[in-house]
Amino acid sequence: MGGRVVLKNLSVEIRECLQHAENCARQAAAQADPKLKEDFSEMERRWLFLARSYEFTERLGDFSDDTKRQVDNLPKPSHWQKARR
Repeated sequence: MGGRVVLKNLSVEIRECLQHAENCARQAAAQADPKLKEDFSEMERRWLFLARSYEFTERLGDFSDDTKRQVDNLPKPSHWQKARR
């Protein structure tokens, strides 16, 4: 993974995935057996994919929350207010 990743503002799930990926990368580098090296490298890729999936889900949730707030703050047409009475 190329050095330590800054993990300050990441969710617990993403942080754990990145830590597992880093561990797999170290294990892959330590293997003499090409098959084991490839297996650990594949596990690293899968952990990184899972981390990206969590990140996408979080960003999508943030976007949805922001959009809902913006919609809730829009002025309501007067015919909506009359219909609610």
